[in-house]
Amino acid sequence: MSVNFLLCVLLSAICQADSAPEKPKRSALNQLTRTLLRRYDCGVRPVLNWTSPTVVFIDLIIQSVLEVDGQTQKVTTSIWYRQIWKDEFLVWDPEEFDGITEISLSSDAIWVPDIIISEFVDEGRSPAIPYVYVNSSGTVKNYKPIQVVSACDLEIYAFPFDKQNCTLTFRSWLHSVSEVDLALWRTAEDIANDTREFMNDGEWELLSVPSHYWKLNLADRDYAHIQFNVLIRRRPLLYVVSLLIPSIFLMVVDVISFYLPPNSGTRITFKTSILLGYTVFRVNLMDEIPATAIKTPLIGIFFAVCMALLVLSLAKSIFIVKLLHHSEKEVKEMSISACLLDKYGSTDQTFSESLFTSVRTLDDIDHSGGYEFDLSPETDLLSLTEAPDSVPQLEKVLQEMVSLRLHLQEEENDGVAQAEWLALCYKVDKFLFRIYLLILLVYSSTLLLLWSSWSSA
Repeated sequence: MSVNFLLCVLLSAICQADSAPEKPKRSALNQLTRTLLRRYDCGVRPVLNWTSPTVVFIDLIIQSVLEVDGQTQKVTTSIWYRQIWKDEFLVWDPEEFDGITEISLSSDAIWVPDIIISEFVDEGRSPAIPYVYVNSSGTVKNYKPIQVVSACDLEIYAFPFDKQNCTLTFRSWLHSVSEVDLALWRTAEDIANDTREFMNDGEWELLSVPSHYWKLNLADRDYAHIQFNVLIRRRPLLYVVSLLIPSIFLMVVDVISFYLPPNSGTRITFKTSILLGYTVFRVNLMDEIPATAIKTPLIGIFFAVCMALLVLSLAKSIFIVKLLHHSEKEVKEMSISACLLDKYGSTDQTFSESLFTSVRTLDDIDHSGGYEFDLSPETDLLSLTEAPDSVPQLEKVLQEMVSLRLHLQEEENDGVAQAEWLALCYKVDKFLFRIYLLILLVYSSTLLLLWSSWSSA
């Protein structure tokens, strides 16, 4: 009875054991990760012999130049950055873990070198990459895109035909060469000529990325540095079309306006309109020109000189108009008849009536007494004193005739003098125009030679 009872109990236990769920086995990847990180200390440099340095290989690919700020002297660059080093504590036999040769680990769980960029001035919008690749030999690969906002000594004097040389210097913040050394993952020639990933349809053109390794000695300790020189060149077509060509057109129109007659007011009005338009054009495009507190680009000087030349052109035209009207008097604006009417308008007898009466008197005297009178200016008025009672009236008429003749001669002489003065003013205008044109041509030729040499270099 007892034997049967024991058999029943045993069978029921076996049945319960068969029906119970089995615990899941750990995967080889999980076991490998646990094995590697079980006793790993991420604060210790991963070398078995502490005297041997950890060599960190660096590679760099420029993807794009996002922004160049000449006022703050900053450049924003998007790069593909690679770090490769060997971690002697992360080594395993692939045969023991189902042939796994490479795994990804959290970058916070292992030792990562403290490599920084010396020119780094601001935190860019770089995506966070929390993992690194580790292979069975202990080689760690840290690949990540970085948006670098770095300081750069920008030379904008040749804008928009400028070239920039911005440096990216990688170094360890704390460790010396005896602890962390740096090296290039690829050759310097391959890095310098690698522009396949660069976005070459923007404002800037990537020329090359030369690099070199050097050491800095501080407090009797050497620190490794790898410097990449990012050589870029601006594409000037946009600025030539929007800045230079309109300014040149306005200057050409100003030169053509010298063919307007100087004695008319349209030239000054036209030149004033050009100066006003150039001022508005310059203010609207103020933000297009980079500026620094130390140096002004040549194109800014070009605009300032063009405005100064426009002001000089306007001043020259004003000077010529002043010369043209320098010898005029207000009385010359009135006609001869207006002058005579103004003189005789207050008398009881008008000048025409007086002249008609005098002529009749002269005719009567000529028929009755046989006097003959010479009304030329050379006539001696004293010889007319032998005339009868109408002599006083005749003397008055003769005086008026003589004064009228003299006035006409004076008007004729003034007309000749005015014509000579006008011819002289035209010569002065032509001379000043040639000087102005010479200054403009010399200045423009100098700028064009400079910009052409910069653009072709």
